[in-house]
Amino acid sequence: RCASGGRGGEVDKAHRASAAGEDAGGQPTIFSKIIARSVPATILYEDDKCLVFRDVAPQAPVHFLVIPKRPISRISHVGPQDTELLGHLLVVAARTAQAEGLADGYRLVINDGKHGAQSVYHLHIHVLGGRQLGWPPG
Repeated sequence: RCASGGRGGEVDKAHRASAAGEDAGGQPTIFSKIIARSVPATILYEDDKCLVFRDVAPQAPVHFLVIPKRPISRISHVGPQDTELLGHLLVVAARTAQAEGLADGYRLVINDGKHGAQSVYHLHIHVLGGRQLGWPPG
């Protein structure tokens, strides 16, 4: 769902989402529907604060998303009250990467806003690995 790509891909989705006002938050997203189990997903981990599931359009052999259950639309919209939750998301990302066999390394990505190609306005961390990743990414 959150695959990277040029024009016609995630960048266009991000521009459409921003133009539709989804970046303001408050609207149900595909991720809130996954949390509610009204949309299926391959869930790798869940606790009271977050959910981890495979990306439906993987950009690497291993590609999963870590999302908070509490709706936060963008990383740029977090505040001091979110510090503990953000740390928890990173720890869960690292533990899940280990469980997925990514001992040789992986990449964490958070897209923010239209120019960051954020196409779903529910904070999410992409975890990509399973092969040598290139640099720079975009």
